[in-house]
Amino acid sequence: MSQFNLLGSRRFAPFFWTQALGAFNDNAFRNALIMLVAFQMGLDDKTVSLYTNLAPALFIIPFFLFSATAGQLAEKYEKTRIIRFVKLFEIGAMLLAAVGFYTHHTTLLLIVLFLMGLHSTTFGPIKYAILPQALKPEELVGGNGLVEMGTQMAMLIGMIVGNSLMLIAGYGPILASSATILIAVLGYLASRRIPAAPATAPDLVFNWNPFTETSRVLGITREDRRVFNAVLGISWFWFFGTVLVAQLPGYTRVNLGGDGSVNTLVLTLFSIGTGVGALLCERMSGRRVEVGLVPLGAFGLTAFGIDLYAAHPGVATVHGLDWLAFLRSTGSWRIAFDLTMIGVFAGFYVVPLFAFVQARTPRDRLSRVIAGNNILNALLICLAAGFGLALGMLGFTAVQIFLAAAVLNVAVAAYIFTLVPEFLMRFITWVLVNILYRVRVDGLEQIPEEGPALLVCNHVSFMDPLLLMANLRRPARFVMYYKIFNIPVLKFVFHTAKAIPIAGHKEDPEVLQRAYDDVDAALADGELVCIFPEGGLTRDGDIAPFRQGVARILERRPVPVVPLALRGLWGSVWSRRDSMLHRARLPRRFRARVELVAGAPLAPAEARTEALEARVRELRGDFA
Repeated sequence: MSQFNLLGSRRFAPFFWTQALGAFNDNAFRNALIMLVAFQMGLDDKTVSLYTNLAPALFIIPFFLFSATAGQLAEKYEKTRIIRFVKLFEIGAMLLAAVGFYTHHTTLLLIVLFLMGLHSTTFGPIKYAILPQALKPEELVGGNGLVEMGTQMAMLIGMIVGNSLMLIAGYGPILASSATILIAVLGYLASRRIPAAPATAPDLVFNWNPFTETSRVLGITREDRRVFNAVLGISWFWFFGTVLVAQLPGYTRVNLGGDGSVNTLVLTLFSIGTGVGALLCERMSGRRVEVGLVPLGAFGLTAFGIDLYAAHPGVATVHGLDWLAFLRSTGSWRIAFDLTMIGVFAGFYVVPLFAFVQARTPRDRLSRVIAGNNILNALLICLAAGFGLALGMLGFTAVQIFLAAAVLNVAVAAYIFTLVPEFLMRFITWVLVNILYRVRVDGLEQIPEEGPALLVCNHVSFMDPLLLMANLRRPARFVMYYKIFNIPVLKFVFHTAKAIPIAGHKEDPEVLQRAYDDVDAALADGELVCIFPEGGLTRDGDIAPFRQGVARILERRPVPVVPLALRGLWGSVWSRRDSMLHRARLPRRFRARVELVAGAPLAPAEARTEALEARVRELRGDFA
C-alpha cells in the first residue's frame, strides 16, 4: 500500500491537514508582519532592523520556556482534545493579529508572534507523538515523510502568500488578516475529525515549574543514548537548514544577481527537494525505520553544499534578474539542481531520525522526548543564527558560509556516527543488500512488535544475516558461526548489531556456552534473537536437518518462535553453489531476486525441532 493512501484515511488525513494548515499560518503571519513593518509603515532602517531581528527571537522563546510543559500535557491528557484547544487558541491569536494589522500596532503584532510561538510549542510534542498511536509500525516512515513534505510545502506557500497579500496596495492588511483567520478556522475544523489519541501517561504528576521540568525533560531525552544522538542529529538538521535559509537572500542578491522572485525560487527548490526526499524514504527503506539512510543524507548535504559553492563562488556581474532571466543564465541549472538535491538529502537525513525516535522511545515518555528535542532544536537554531552572523562579521560571503556549513557537517556527522555506530552499520547493510539483491518480503507482520521471540531461518549464504538485518522491522540479535562473525569489514557490522558468535562443541565449548547464555539474556531483555538451526550453510541448496539448539534455548526461556524462510539465494553471491561445482567464486546472479517470508508464530510447546524444520521447508517451497 502506498503512503499516499494515508491521505484518504481518517487515522491520518485530518491530523495531516491540521498540522499543515498550522505551519502555513505560522509562516504567513510572520512574513506578512515583516512585509508590513519593512515596506508599509514608513519606518527608518534602524527601526525596521530592530523589529525584523526581534521577530524570530519572540517566536522561538516559547520553545525554551514551555516545551517541557507541553510535553507533560501531551503525555497526561488525551491528545486530540489538546489539539482542538490549540487550534481555538490560534483563531484567537489571528483575530488579535487582524486588529494589529489594521491599526499598524506593532507591539500587539509582536505579542501575537509570541503567541504563535506558544501555539507551535504546544503542538510540537503532540505532532510527532501522535503518529505512533495512529499508524501501524510499517506506516511510520511513510507517515513521517508525508508530515515532513506537508510541513515544508505549507511553510513555503505560507511565506509566499503572507508576502504577496500584505504587499497588495490598500488592501494588504485586510487580505492577510482574512486569510490567516480563514486558515485557522479550517485548521480547527480539520482537528474535529482527528480520532481520539488516549493519554500515554495519565498518572503523570504535573510539574508547573518550567525550569525544573525543562531540566527533567532533557534528562529523560538523554536516558537512551541512541535516541539522544538521533535527537542531536535532528537538531543539527535545523542548524544546517537555518544557516542555509538565512543566507539565501544575500546569496540570491549578491552571488546570483537576482531579485525577490529568485529568492522565492531557491526557497521553493529547497522545500520541494526536502518534500521529495521525505516521500522517497518509505520506498528506499522498504517501509521500515531505516537509519541507514541518515549517513546517505549527511553525505549528500555535504557533497551538494560544496558543489553549490563551486557552482558560483564569485559576485554576480549582472543584477536585478527575475526568476525566469536567472534560469536562462549560464550555470543556473547546476545551482538549481544543487539546491534541490540538498533538500532531497535533507529529507533522507531527518525523516528516518524522527521515525527512529518514535520507534525506540516508550510511549509514556515520547511526548517529553519530543519536547526535549524541540528545546535542543531551538538552541541549535539560535546557534545557527549566531554562526551566520559571526562569519558574516569576519567577512565571509553567503556562499562561503554555505561551504563552511557543508564542511562542518562532515565533522558533526562523523561525531554522531561514532557515538551511535548503528547508523553507519545500517548504512553499510542497506548499501550491500540493495546492491546485491532485489528483495521481496511477505508476512513479516507475524513477528511480534514487542517482547521476546526466537526467529528460525534456513541458511543459504554468508549474506543471510545482513539480508535479514536489512529487512526486519525490529532489531534482532543474530546467532552466527564465529568464523563468519570474524569476516573483515563485516565484523564491524555484526559487532555493532550485537550478533552472538557461536562455535561447535568440539571446536570451542566455551564459545558455545557463552552463546547460549547471551541468547538467554537477550530474550530475558525482551529482544528478538535469530538462529539458523542447520548449523551451517547449505551445501546443495536443500535445507539440512535442524539441530537441537532451538530446543535447548526454549528449555531455558520459553518464548514464541517465528519460522522464516529465504528463497532464491542458492547460486547468488556468496552461496556455496560455485564452490561445490569447483567454479570460479564470481557472482553468478548479481542483483538476484530473493524473498524473505515469515510464518505464524508457534508457541514454545509446539516448536519441536522436527515441526520447525517442516514449517521452514513449507515456507521455502521449491524456490531455493
